[in-house]
Amino acid sequence: MRAEISFGRSLIGILLVGLAAASCTTTSKPAATAAKTKQVQPAKVTFNYTAKDRDCLKRAMYFESQHSDEDGYLAVGTVVMNRLTSGAYPPSICGVVAQERQFAPGVMTREVKPQAETELATAADAILVKGARHPAVKDAMFFHTEGLKFPYDNMHYVTVAGGNAFYEKRDSNGTLETPPPLPSYEVAMNYVPGESMLPPQFEALIPSAVPVPLPAPDPLTTASSTASMQITAPVTAPVTSPETAIEPAPGMPIAIPIPRPAYDSVMLRGSIPVNGG
Repeated sequence: MRAEISFGRSLIGILLVGLAAASCTTTSKPAATAAKTKQVQPAKVTFNYTAKDRDCLKRAMYFESQHSDEDGYLAVGTVVMNRLTSGAYPPSICGVVAQERQFAPGVMTREVKPQAETELATAADAILVKGARHPAVKDAMFFHTEGLKFPYDNMHYVTVAGGNAFYEKRDSNGTLETPPPLPSYEVAMNYVPGESMLPPQFEALIPSAVPVPLPAPDPLTTASSTASMQITAPVTAPVTSPETAIEPAPGMPIAIPIPRPAYDSVMLRGSIPVNGG
């Protein structure tokens, strides 16, 4: 009997120890995860570019990278885009590249060798269409030929590519001295075919560059009218006084000239109502 009681006490002790151990290692139930919030995509800043802008970008990459390779092209192209999106330079790619004393002399006029066109087109489309940037160039908007030395403390070098050393201008505290460029993921490049930004519905309002041919005058009519016309003194308009001015008869409609409307208020031909006949 004692043996059974002792065995029962031992069994109860083992069970209590097991429950105590289980209570120590049991982890609390994780709290319910917070509801996922919808991430708002930041609005991108859109820049327009034309085929001419694409050509300007290719020219800058070609003449400034010493005709090197795609890595050198992309580095120079990144500087052009950094300047474009910083707000401190002209608002177009051609304006940035053609800015006086900024890029290589003759960058807009010299000949680009045909054998470089394929790599240049690939690099330009990577920048404009895919938003590519040279990762090592960072926020640099300046570069010079590799190997040159200058005694300025604000030249913070970031990388070397295509025979050029790229640098940011920073003050003694490490702050950029120029407005920082936009990161590529905040920039959208919008291709505009052609160079005219005028909407197509206003084409009819633009004077034609080609003169409209007029019918030639009848030589017989011209000769007879010239022979009968004899001008002996300058022709002047008769001076009329208020007393001698001719007043319209009662009930006669008076034509009052209407000034030409402003360009932005011109009514389009398609919006004039047609009266039923």
